[in-house]
Amino acid sequence: MPFLRPFLRPSLRFAQHPDSQPSWRSSSARDLALWAGLVALGLGLTVLAVRVGARVGVASPPFTGRYRLKLDLGSLLAPVIAIGALLAINRGIGQRLPWRAVLLAGFLLAFSWAIALALVDGGNGLAQPLDLPRSYLHDVPMVGNDPIGFLRRYVSAAPTLSIDSRQHPPGAVLLLWALGRLGLHSPEVLGVLITAVGALSVPLVAVAVRSLCHEPAARALVPVLALAPYAVWLAVSLDAVTLTICAAAVACGVLGSEPRRSPWWAAAAGLLIGVGALFSYSVAWLGTSILVVYFVRRRPLLNVVSGAASLVPVGLARMAGFVWPDGLTAAQADFSLRVGPHRSWALWAMLDVLLVLIAAGPTIVPAARKIRLTPGWPFLVGAALAVLFAIVSGLSRGEVERSFLPFFPWLLVAAVAPEPGPAPRGAVASPVLLIAVGAATAVILQAVLRTAW
Repeated sequence: MPFLRPFLRPSLRFAQHPDSQPSWRSSSARDLALWAGLVALGLGLTVLAVRVGARVGVASPPFTGRYRLKLDLGSLLAPVIAIGALLAINRGIGQRLPWRAVLLAGFLLAFSWAIALALVDGGNGLAQPLDLPRSYLHDVPMVGNDPIGFLRRYVSAAPTLSIDSRQHPPGAVLLLWALGRLGLHSPEVLGVLITAVGALSVPLVAVAVRSLCHEPAARALVPVLALAPYAVWLAVSLDAVTLTICAAAVACGVLGSEPRRSPWWAAAAGLLIGVGALFSYSVAWLGTSILVVYFVRRRPLLNVVSGAASLVPVGLARMAGFVWPDGLTAAQADFSLRVGPHRSWALWAMLDVLLVLIAAGPTIVPAARKIRLTPGWPFLVGAALAVLFAIVSGLSRGEVERSFLPFFPWLLVAAVAPEPGPAPRGAVASPVLLIAVGAATAVILQAVLRTAW
């Protein structure tokens, strides 16, 4: 299929040089110390806020869920996968595999890692997040045989919907309804399928980074994303579907900005952003990254193509009866009534930043430090704007560990930018120490936290 060829191009050849992988040990140690210090400070302030009776509004700040301790035989699977992957990374296997194999390995690692984390809770770990009363799955019967009617009454029926549906457009419910029509009703099967879709984000992000940066950086980024702590919330989460839709949109936009590419790539990017907007009200910000890439590569007219295409899904939904701005207004009103009085904006502005630090892992520190050293800086624009807007507007007072899933990978792109200095750029080393600590963070979180999803 010609459309898929750019995703599967043969590996670019680059020379291995004894000095091409500069020592990450000292810089990684400093980055890890800074990350640990910031996390410790944030957790300390969280404990203090609870002690003084601040309006936290959740039982297990800064997370939504409850604390517990879960250690049994199933808890060993995730550490075994992480150790095996880290040994392979440390031996540089990812630098020697063909490009197609790197993409496949990234998907398989991300999928197995997320599933292993979910299986800490046994089979319930794959089913319960979808089977909770607050989940989209409980709204599927309301669709019945009339999805158009469901769209038409979605906003007016918001008070009767689950909490998840009230805070999102109807895309997730309609997806589950469509899967049910295909015979996929079991929460366990749906959980595995959703996790597999979320894991596809790793190769998609890698394709985008390869195009805008270079292949060695994309290869080094794959394990950073595959073993990231946010995999705890990627498993069995409909936000993981949104993550992959948006990753595909950005990848199509970046590939479409390459010289002599067909405008159909830009149209696909816009369509996917529009589809993503029917799953989440905040992901439209990622379109800013595509816009910046078009200007960086001097193809600004592609903004017209992507912009027009992005209106198609939203326009079709409007014709069917769902008015996107009205849905956003209803979600904001519900949030203000249900959450606003119980959670302090100032406190949660700090806690949201803490959640980003924990969910992204210690690689977010070098990513912030080296943003000027990577041509991938446009990826940060949309993700950073979305996160900043959500925090400043007060619309994200908790629960960002899953609602920010579409943005986490792009915040980490600069982590594999080369260190300043004369070392050649023939190869880029993955920050193994930081990846290992991030994986350990995910294992600890899954053992001590029962998430709400």
